[in-house]
Amino acid sequence: MTELQGERVTLRTLDVADVPRLRELRPRGWASEADWPLEGSRSTRYTILLDGSVVGFIQSHENPEPEYRHAGIDIFVGTPYHGQGIGTDAVRTLAVHLVRDLGHHRIVIDPRADNAAAIRCYRKVGFTPVGVMRRYERNLETGEWNDGLLMDMLAEELDTSRTAPRG
Repeated sequence: MTELQGERVTLRTLDVADVPRLRELRPRGWASEADWPLEGSRSTRYTILLDGSVVGFIQSHENPEPEYRHAGIDIFVGTPYHGQGIGTDAVRTLAVHLVRDLGHHRIVIDPRADNAAAIRCYRKVGFTPVGVMRRYERNLETGEWNDGLLMDMLAEELDTSRTAPRG
């Protein structure tokens, strides 16, 4: 089981035992699949732990094609844990792993365009907005389409000094 250590959080490879708590924390209208988060995705999935407790979920996906090779990140942190820097630490920790350990030169993330808190979080890590993806994501509660903000970060823009080395 892989563990990545951040300043405050630990990212641990998703374990079946984490699923009930993650489903409790999952935002409404997000990830409707009955078998979430264990569906047949090609993503690498981690449970976010704070002091040993499950507080969220983060995953990465990789485009392995040599001419496009890069990685992407998706995350959620349970509402009771918002505003504590947990998301920033988790995103930075996974980004460092993707760059330093897996050799990616670019990482993307795509929050809803109106999610100011997520955008602030990702900017703190080093992501920059690069465009709006119109009607990108459907809100499963309302059925409305929401715009997404495409953000990216190049490897040289990532501050790796705040994340513990692998080991």
